[in-house]
Amino acid sequence: MTAANPLRILIIGAHPDDCEIKAGGITAMYRAAGHHVKFVSVTNGEAGHQRLQPAELAATRKAEAQAVADLMGIEYEILGNRDGRLLPTLEARFELIALIRRYKPDLILTHRPNDYHPDHRATSTLVCDAAYMVIVPHIVPEVPALRVNPVIAYLSDHFQRPAPFAPTIVIDVEPVLESILDQMECHRCQFYDWLPYTLCQEKDFPTDPVKQREYLREFYANFNGPLADRYRDLVVKTYGEERGRKIRYIEAFEPCEYGSPLTDANKKILFPMLP
Repeated sequence: MTAANPLRILIIGAHPDDCEIKAGGITAMYRAAGHHVKFVSVTNGEAGHQRLQPAELAATRKAEAQAVADLMGIEYEILGNRDGRLLPTLEARFELIALIRRYKPDLILTHRPNDYHPDHRATSTLVCDAAYMVIVPHIVPEVPALRVNPVIAYLSDHFQRPAPFAPTIVIDVEPVLESILDQMECHRCQFYDWLPYTLCQEKDFPTDPVKQREYLREFYANFNGPLADRYRDLVVKTYGEERGRKIRYIEAFEPCEYGSPLTDANKKILFPMLP
């Protein structure tokens, strides 16, 4: 399907799999409606494994990201910054400015600046620092500046300090749950190796593919499930009392002050899956 005026959505995570777990549902919806989506991992993901050495892991994660790109029909770019060592440097900022200008997104989704992972915090800072600069011609002059700042919104999290996540957009993603799991399952080294290791569950981790999928489903339910109840009032306001009370899985987004404003007028354009 091709949309009459396809949107260009840029989702920027710190690591391969960040985009999928936080925005895999709306990605499936955007693609079903014919919109363009690009995932970016600001680091190469070389640190997140207990056995694979960094070079082998980076290659593995690049291949897994490509599997997602093939599955969803999207672009997926992994930058060369090292996992666990990301800093909001000028060089990294300029790289993102150039990337954003080349892609010309209508909407950027990324991490909030307060988060448990330093790479997530640095990624958020880099995107926010690039926000205004993408329209300044003398910064990164080799790539033509944008005339309009994209809208930027934050991906969900549960952190409370210095300010809790405060979404204005909630999307029912239960109809595309299997697509979310398919995207996550592409990252086998993470969800079937590294995740059980970090949770001290590796000794009992199933080898049967069906049980592995059940494990992934349970993980997602525990990881994402509380989000719908946490913002139930907004879910009901968005979807109505009857449907809103039944929704189990959502993706939620908070506007960032540094891009163009997310308004009542443009939110239905940028999030066309809203009712």
